Order: sequence, then structure tokens, then C-alpha cells
Amino acid sequence: MENKSESQLWAEVEEFFVKTFDTEKHPQIDTILFLIGVQELGSGQQKYTKDDKLNILHIAVCRLLEPFGYYKFSHYDDDGYPHFDEVDKLPELKPNEQQILMKKAIIQYFIDEELFN
Repeated sequence: MENKSESQLWAEVEEFFVKTFDTEKHPQIDTILFLIGVQELGSGQQKYTKDDKLNILHIAVCRLLEPFGYYKFSHYDDDGYPHFDEVDKLPELKPNEQQILMKKAIIQYFIDEELFN
């Protein structure tokens, strides 16, 4: 895996979501974030309110940016939601820079969780 480029790893991430969740060929970052958030929450497939969906996206972002030193896991609340403390402020990023950071974080998540073949 060390010899693969970031674009090759990203293609494998997309392929994982297509095969596992029957997403479109190039799933949107928000779709991937939502599915990672559901995984981290451990809640599985169900109906979610708009607030639930926003919380799930927040869980994913915090979990993904934790290895980069921006967040640290704190605790689970009574409803089973993980909570994170902000350790370092995110720098001001342009939208394309945000997307690059999230792609790097998702690739790192796949490495950490051993999801690459």
C-alpha cells in the first residue's frame, strides 16, 4: 500500500463505498462522511432526523481529524453519541483545500481501520 499514490488510494475508497453501500461511482464527500459517522456511532441503517444527520456528519469530521491533532475523543453520552474536544483550531481553508484535507483524512481512516485490501 505504501507504493500507491493518493489518487490510487482514493479510487479504492470510492470502490469500497460503491461495493459495500451501492453508492454512485464517485460518491460525494458528504455521503462518505455520513456513512463513516454512522459506522462510528454504531447505529446502522435507520431513519435519521435532520439534526441526527448533522450530528453524524460532525462525529465523522471529528473522528477523521483526530489523528491530525484537531480533535480528541472525550466520552460517550447517555445516548451513545461520541463527544470530542477541540485540541487545535482548523486553519482557514478554501473549499477545495477542505476537500483535499477530508480526502487525506478518509484515506488515513481507511489505513487505521485496515479497510484497504
